[in-house]
Amino acid sequence: MPPDMAPDAAVEARTPPAAAEAKGRRPVPFRGGTFRPRAIPFAAPLVFLVLIGLWELGSRSGLISPIALPAPSEAIAAMGDLIETGMLWRHLEASLSRLVMGWTIGTVAGIVLGLAIGLFSLARAGLSPVVSALFPIPKIALLPLFIIWFGIGEGSKVATIVFGTFFPTVIATYGGVDSVDRTLIRMGQSFALSPLSIVRKIILPGALPAILSGARISASIAIILLVAAEMIGAEYGIGAYILLAGSLFALDQLIAGVAMLSIIGLTVAWLIGRAERALLDWRT
Repeated sequence: MPPDMAPDAAVEARTPPAAAEAKGRRPVPFRGGTFRPRAIPFAAPLVFLVLIGLWELGSRSGLISPIALPAPSEAIAAMGDLIETGMLWRHLEASLSRLVMGWTIGTVAGIVLGLAIGLFSLARAGLSPVVSALFPIPKIALLPLFIIWFGIGEGSKVATIVFGTFFPTVIATYGGVDSVDRTLIRMGQSFALSPLSIVRKIILPGALPAILSGARISASIAIILLVAAEMIGAEYGIGAYILLAGSLFALDQLIAGVAMLSIIGLTVAWLIGRAERALLDWRT
C-alpha cells in the first residue's frame, strides 16, 4: 500500500462494485474505453438514405437537371434492367475475378517483401530504394507495356492490379514492423525467445494494424486500376460497362455502374473491418 493512502481508502479501492453499492457508495466506472469507438448500426444507412432522398427530391423538383445528373430512381431502373437481362452477373463475375486475383497476389507478395525489408538489413538496404523509386509511377501508364508482355486478355489487367497493390502493401508492412516497440523485442530476447518466436509473437501482432490499414488502401487502389484497365481493353466488366454507357450518354446506366463500384468498395471495407475485429481483439 502506498504510504500516502489511508487504510480506509485502500480498502475502498479493493472493494468490488457490488460490495460498494451494498455499503451505499457509488462504484467508479471503468474509464479505459473512453476513446474506443462505439458501433452505431443505423447511422450509415440513415446517412445514405438522406443523401439519396435529397438527390431524388432535387431531381423531381427541377433543381438538378436530368441532363447533368439523372435521378436515383432512374439509376435503380437501369440496375433492374441489368438484372433482368443477366448482364449484371456477367460484368460482376469478370470484374470480381480480376479484382480478387490481382489484389490477393499483390497483397501477399507485398507482405512478404515488406517483412523482409523490415526484418533484414540487407533487404532494406537493397530493396527499399527500389520500392521508393517505383511506387510513384502511375500504374495505369504501364498498362500498354503489360499488354505487350501478357497480351490483351486477363493477364495484362491482373498484372496492372498486382503492380498497383504491391507497393502500398510493402510500405505499410515494413512501416508497421518499424513501429513495433523495441522494448517488447528486447524483453522477448531476455526471456530467451528464438528469433522466429519473436517475429511470430511480437513483431507480427504489432505490425498487423499497419498491414490491415495498408490492405484498405491497396483495395481501393485495386478497384480504381480495375476500372481503368477494363476501360482500355475489355468486353465485360464494370469498367467496360461504364465506358459504354458514357459513350452512349446513358447517364442512368453510368450511375448504375458507379453504384456497383460503391457496393464493391463497401463490401471490401466491411470484410477488412471484420478481419480487424477478429485479429486485433487483443487491443481492447
